Amino acid sequence: MEKELKQEKKRCTMLESVIDNKYRSQIPDIVEMVTKSCSDRGCFDHLDAAVIPSRESLIEIIDLIKDILFPGYFGDQTVDRNTLSYHIGNEITELFSKLSKQITNSIIYDCARYEEDFCECSECIDRGHQETLRFLKKIPEIRSLLASDIIATYEGDPAAKSYDEIIFSYPGIFAMTIYRSAHELHRQGISILPRIMTEYAHSVVGIDIHPGAKIGKGFFIDHGTGVVIGETCEIGDNVRIYQGVTLGSLSFPKDDTGKIIRGKKRHPTIENDVIIYSNATILGGDTVIGARSVIGGNVWITKSVPPDTKVIIEEPRLIFMEKK
Repeated sequence: MEKELKQEKKRCTMLESVIDNKYRSQIPDIVEMVTKSCSDRGCFDHLDAAVIPSRESLIEIIDLIKDILFPGYFGDQTVDRNTLSYHIGNEITELFSKLSKQITNSIIYDCARYEEDFCECSECIDRGHQETLRFLKKIPEIRSLLASDIIATYEGDPAAKSYDEIIFSYPGIFAMTIYRSAHELHRQGISILPRIMTEYAHSVVGIDIHPGAKIGKGFFIDHGTGVVIGETCEIGDNVRIYQGVTLGSLSFPKDDTGKIIRGKKRHPTIENDVIIYSNATILGGDTVIGARSVIGGNVWITKSVPPDTKVIIEEPRLIFMEKK
């Protein structure tokens, strides 16, 4: 019996090999088809071009930035006042090495793909290092803005037990930490990197903030899932929004040929001390929500709201029916 089982197993193995080879022989034809498709009009590839920034490296960079912005909260190393300078020194040095490489790749990519007159590589590399230092010098300012966001979150959420809990676990602070860092790189004119960073945050916590948006201090996103904040949004100080809020565009301006005109103001402006409740949708570049206004849940707004105004949907009529 055992001998027969071994023979059957051997036979099945041989049969599997024959069938596998039969279909595997078709792979070269498929490879040729796929390779040929890379030359087809309307398909995309990144051949014979400069190296683009690495998403995987940027995730490592985000972890480093978080550790520098919040010393002692993340990572395995214990940090105290006596070792703080040493710890930050190591982190800043590592961040400089990794970030300068990715910023340089971004600059070289732009130069090779879009510039008619290519720069010398040395110029791109030099600028990459300069821009990295510019970003590093902004870290104290970013820390101060994030501190105001954390305080606003604590003061606005009765469920929050401590600042530590907020830093460790609140999705809004995670998204804002990445956004505020990406926004500074965006302001420096670094392409691709800021968008990869904020889309990474979007994939983790479901909060979509374009790095080009301008957001003041003391910003509080409660819960957060489904929040969308567009590229040309302008948000003042001490604004609070809830899950599902969309600050989007009403339409896209186009030129005479029908192509979208990029860079125009197309997202709303939210002034200081505004509260926007869950699932509210506010659209349009000319739409301004005045200071201290309250926007109720589920509303749809496409025109400006004066300061000190409350906007709510008329209470719906509920129907109670006997369950049969």
